Amino acid sequence: MARELEEMPLFPLNTVLFPYASIQLHVFEERYREMVRLCLHEDRPFGVVLIRSGPEVGGRAEPYLVGTACRIQRVHTYDDGRLDVHVVGERRFRIREIDDSRPFFMGQVEPVIEHEIEDVGRAEELLSRARTEFEMLIRRQIERQEISVKVVFPSDPVVLSFTIANLLQMANLEKQRLLETTDTLERVEDLIPVLERHILEAEISDAAPSATYYRLGADDLREWITPN
Repeated sequence: MARELEEMPLFPLNTVLFPYASIQLHVFEERYREMVRLCLHEDRPFGVVLIRSGPEVGGRAEPYLVGTACRIQRVHTYDDGRLDVHVVGERRFRIREIDDSRPFFMGQVEPVIEHEIEDVGRAEELLSRARTEFEMLIRRQIERQEISVKVVFPSDPVVLSFTIANLLQMANLEKQRLLETTDTLERVEDLIPVLERHILEAEISDAAPSATYYRLGADDLREWITPN
């Protein structure tokens, strides 16, 4: 049986939003202000999609077909009508059709379904390794600030994989591939070398204080750590 499609406003951006992640968007184009007003009025999500080609501002951008539906948490309106919109990613979708007759894209979308984990032994091994290496990375970053921490991990493997992915610096195409992956263990397996690279860069940064590397701040990790 074919899945019923959901109508969803689309916001093409030069960024990838993962499920369970939050982001603040600065909205200044009138077409996207209209989109935000519609979503607030009808209490509905909109979809953040990475731009495949075309401009982020002004013209029509061609998006990748898999994106993340997000829910508006709060909005700050400036005197000139610009908006700061804080959103949280909820779920992934795949675009099946795009209606470009409005000022903003309206998509007909279907859910992206994650495969069930079948290999329990492999899952335990990969998830344990990812948790260990991510905790190592967090401790390297936070303990520079002389804070003793305890890392609290999400229990759900899917949530864990996307939360780790959200907190690591990667190119948008890497992030998009992880977003499109429907096998949790494949996503975790792909994240492990990225974690190892970040740990190595943190070690190099410690050895060479003048070098500049990506660093996780306490605000980025608020939901992950509790002070000891």
